[in-house]
Amino acid sequence: MGGGAAPTKETKTVIVLGASYGGARAAQLLAAELPKEWRLILIDRNSHMNHVYVMPRFAVLPGHEYKAFIPLTNVFRDQPPNPKHINLQAHVTSIRPSCISITHHDLTKETIPFDYLIYALGSHLPTPLDLWGSSSSSISSIDEARKIRVLHPMTPTGVKYNGLKVEGIEWMKEKQRIVEEVPSVLIVGGGALGIQFATDIKSVYPSKQVTLLHSRKQVLPRFDMEMHLEVIKSMNELNVDVILGERLDLDSIPSEADLTKPTIVRTVTGREISADLLLLCTGQVPNTSMLQTMDPGVINPDNKLARVLKTMQLSRPSTTSTSKPQNDKSDLEVVLGNLKIGISTNDNTPAKDVVVPEETVDLEKHTPYPHIFVTGDAADAFGAIPAGHNAYAQTEVAARNIIRLINSEPKEILELERYTPKPPAIKVSLGLNKFVYQIGDKVGTMVGDNADLNVASMWPLFGITVEKDEDMRA
Repeated sequence: MGGGAAPTKETKTVIVLGASYGGARAAQLLAAELPKEWRLILIDRNSHMNHVYVMPRFAVLPGHEYKAFIPLTNVFRDQPPNPKHINLQAHVTSIRPSCISITHHDLTKETIPFDYLIYALGSHLPTPLDLWGSSSSSISSIDEARKIRVLHPMTPTGVKYNGLKVEGIEWMKEKQRIVEEVPSVLIVGGGALGIQFATDIKSVYPSKQVTLLHSRKQVLPRFDMEMHLEVIKSMNELNVDVILGERLDLDSIPSEADLTKPTIVRTVTGREISADLLLLCTGQVPNTSMLQTMDPGVINPDNKLARVLKTMQLSRPSTTSTSKPQNDKSDLEVVLGNLKIGISTNDNTPAKDVVVPEETVDLEKHTPYPHIFVTGDAADAFGAIPAGHNAYAQTEVAARNIIRLINSEPKEILELERYTPKPPAIKVSLGLNKFVYQIGDKVGTMVGDNADLNVASMWPLFGITVEKDEDMRA
């Protein structure tokens, strides 16, 4: 199922959209395995990979911000480099079944035909981490920044981000300055991102008033209650105020703050909360609008994710049966397990209710798009949580299937590799030196003096050797 003959046209081009955890790994596998007459094009709007798992920490703790931006200069890790393989910094503006349109960093436009495409564009991050979301702002002073802190939290002043590392560093430094300056912070959202912001801010600035507001009675509700209890215990030890089971009334957010006093916002029950800075950490939005424009039928209207077969090929609805997960780990999964701060998109489904499909009975044996693959946070991938290690595993499946299709005989129907998700797993920091984690049914804590979250271990996976911190200024 999900097979199909390799295209016979002369383009012989594979395009990978997105160069983060999944897209970069797909590009590396393809660069190593594509036949010599084929070319690979990796496209990302950034000059570097934004290592989002460390960004919340570096937005609070100064001195490490440059480590979060990993250049893509050697992302293929091919030796010697193949001149047919290209890494482009560009914005993708549209997708059609046989070509994409892009705008280059210098604003020139181009249409590129393809034989195979991997769509690994992930999701739009929550506001406090969304570099691109604030780039259209025209803020010119710190006073003006204060006025919009509630509406556009963590928006840097005078920093326009266009996808360059130097801009990302300045953007992060400005976030640090805003956090340092304000006396009080309200964080909305009890997922991993909100928890990390709350505990990091309170650890770095113990005298600051920090409040976490979460609409449910349990933080990290996808995971076991033991995780919740450990998080609440640590927050109590740090003197973080926690309000559970109440939702922020968005209508109470003023359009302009009075700079002479903290802003007062309300929950839907009428509780008033005073804060100088509001961080909305309420989840990510799948970046699937271009796929929806191409064909609305490939998007699940309930979650805006792209429908895929177990082969990771873009498709239409399917019916699944469920069984046990698989347990093998890849090298990046191990690294992410050692250092990642999990950022989960939807924390509303208990982990125990997630069952892992083993076999899929497809309503359509042949997807209408056998040459287009969708992976990572954009894919409706059978219960897999949005996380870097899952994107990595999914794009490995996609890349290997593309190689199989290219190497197949004309009109040969292949049995392609199928993706099976693992149970949700996460590791969340609780201040600068403590972590709580869950892997399967196992919940535990770790203590370690590692303020930069061992970020250097990620760089070699993008082809850059790191022997000392200065090497990460590249």
